[in-house]
Amino acid sequence: MLRVTKAILHVFDFETGTKYFSQSTLDLEDRQTKSYVQRRLRKITANPESRHGEFAPTSNFAGGLQEYAHGDVEFVEFSHQIAQWFWEELRRADDVEQCDLLVADYIDTDAGQALASAAADDEDAQAEAFEGEGRRLFAIVLLPRKQAFIHDVNGSANEILRQDATLPSPTQKVDSYAVIDLDTGAIDFHDHDRSVAGEGKFIIPELFLECTSEASSHEVIGEVTVIVQDLAEEYGLEPAVEVSRAKAAVAEAAEVEEVVDPIKVGKRIFEERPEIQEKYEAQVASRELPEEVPV
Repeated sequence: MLRVTKAILHVFDFETGTKYFSQSTLDLEDRQTKSYVQRRLRKITANPESRHGEFAPTSNFAGGLQEYAHGDVEFVEFSHQIAQWFWEELRRADDVEQCDLLVADYIDTDAGQALASAAADDEDAQAEAFEGEGRRLFAIVLLPRKQAFIHDVNGSANEILRQDATLPSPTQKVDSYAVIDLDTGAIDFHDHDRSVAGEGKFIIPELFLECTSEASSHEVIGEVTVIVQDLAEEYGLEPAVEVSRAKAAVAEAAEVEEVVDPIKVGKRIFEERPEIQEKYEAQVASRELPEEVPV
């Protein structure tokens, strides 16, 4: 479960060239606001599609984040610095995207399966159920805004109006975000390629965070599945059976160890066929899969 301590939302309007930086945090005492923020953060926290990374020694943002974590910079001020950076970078993109920027400081208590099965919209009950310590996380999320149309009836006027302020639903996927563990510096992120002056850029990992980039759990498991299927076909085994065994090995590792080791998966599947296991490990190495990924 998540316990949000601070959150703020800033608005970018690239059509008019106007930015609106909030001067106060979101009111998390308001049930609807709290529900939206928590559900949005839950969607990106421990997302299997998140890539993983660590800050480069030269990362400017890492230094600023450390100052914030130590209490040297106030939350709203720090969020303004972040918003200004994204405003300047996003407006340089060849195809601008109307979006809002959500910044949040929160605790992931990781209370386990019992709380995970609680009703998704019952945040108050979850908060009462677990108040223990957990990981302190800092999130930066770009929320794309969609055009919507509303019917306005006002006296003699009867119009259909365009509204450009519709946030994505709290369960909808978003393409661009970063979640940083303030204790360890570990980073989970997701981004998409943007064209800047004709050159493709992943602005969150490459320019903002300045971090390394390791494959996501989803990508690694997908690669393992492809390797197993290809080797099964090559050696005359039944691909569907071997892929099913691979998925079972991944599921067991996720439940017991909460990480997946691609090499261990191969040993489990091909333990009676050392020649296939050797080839499997060679393909894992050639694809530069990490030694283990969290799931």
